[in-house]
Amino acid sequence: MQKVAILGSGAIGCYVGGKLHATGHAVTFLGRDRTVNDLRHNGLTLTQMDGPDTMISASDIEVTSDAAALSDHDIILVCVKSQDTESAASEIASHSTGKPTIVSLQNGVSNARVLGRHLGARPIAAGCVQFNVVVQGEGRFHRATEGGIIVKDTPATRQLANALNASGIETSVHSDMQAILWTKLLLNLNNALNTLADVPIVEQLSDRSYRLVLAHLVDEALSAMRAAHIKPAVLGKIRPRAIPYVLRMPTWLFKRAAHAMLAIDPKARSSMWEDLRAQRASEIDFLNGAVVALGRETQTGTRANEVVVDLVHEAFSSGQSPKLSGKALLEKIRG
Repeated sequence: MQKVAILGSGAIGCYVGGKLHATGHAVTFLGRDRTVNDLRHNGLTLTQMDGPDTMISASDIEVTSDAAALSDHDIILVCVKSQDTESAASEIASHSTGKPTIVSLQNGVSNARVLGRHLGARPIAAGCVQFNVVVQGEGRFHRATEGGIIVKDTPATRQLANALNASGIETSVHSDMQAILWTKLLLNLNNALNTLADVPIVEQLSDRSYRLVLAHLVDEALSAMRAAHIKPAVLGKIRPRAIPYVLRMPTWLFKRAAHAMLAIDPKARSSMWEDLRAQRASEIDFLNGAVVALGRETQTGTRANEVVVDLVHEAFSSGQSPKLSGKALLEKIRG
């Protein structure tokens, strides 16, 4: 059994940490005071679309906001938002003892590199979470989509993968995590659209106008990646370069061709939408903003992603979604 620290006990951190705890691992949850109070009062209840619930009593959870708790662990799972990666690295450097394997389970493509810059020779592994977890309040976290976890292949992460598989989270290792992360980024480009639309993901993806906007965003990302010689990995049944074609299909055909993409809880929203609702900072600069940055580097056009980045910044500045229709978004990205 491994000693695991969860640095960033939000939706993913609580779900993954809770599953590991339920199968006998010693898990320490490190989060903000709001999370600490929630878990100490309510414990953890983990639910999913197609499996049994997991319930952990409050008295059985080790949770704190004190970074000193990072000492003496085998694994540190970094689950903070991308904009907080540097501060997370600083906490690890100040408080962690020994050489725990540090695994980034975050959105974006650069977090492992950021951790590496600050933590030197400590073992660091990039990871990719392919499922969505919805925070329901009072210690309840609901897994709303299918998918597993992929982590960089090392001896320590193989042990972690075994532990996660035993907990019920399908997990595999991979040697080329950058290819995996860029493919995940293509899918995460929808986070911003879901925030701007302010509707459940299933409802949004069932509207062809929203899908046409997403196809533009993915097209730009693929062009920039091709210019930078980044080859995305294949995750699932649809090859990355086929995603825009599938998105542009008529809705009746899209629902047949992308059945797995729509296997989502009807109420599920994106993590960025959750951040807006909770008045937290946005990860947009690490998602669509990463496409814009790569476009500038490779001199490829990213107008649609630039427009979406600006719209999301405006939404977070105002504290509310503009509730834009798919047609309105199409007009904005087309100019």
